[in-house]
Amino acid sequence: MAEPDLRASDDDRRRVVSELERHTADGRLSLDEFSERVTRVYTAATHGDLARITQDLPETSTVQNIGDHRYLLIAFVLALVTIVALGIVFAIFKP
Repeated sequence: MAEPDLRASDDDRRRVVSELERHTADGRLSLDEFSERVTRVYTAATHGDLARITQDLPETSTVQNIGDHRYLLIAFVLALVTIVALGIVFAIFKP
């Protein structure tokens, strides 16, 4: 794992969002929790910030490989709902 004080990249943030999608599809996170954590991911500056977002979840290497396409569809729908919700929020509150 990278040092906590190192700056996070966009790829690092995308990996954490993918991990959150898997945990949501597995039922560990509600849609509200998922949405709140995704917002925190995209405002995280360091690897330590990203680690704190997932610290209460098992590492993805210990999560059972699903292999069922329904879970991928659920993760896709969750991501799409989050993007639409953020778009609406930004449209309402644009400067």
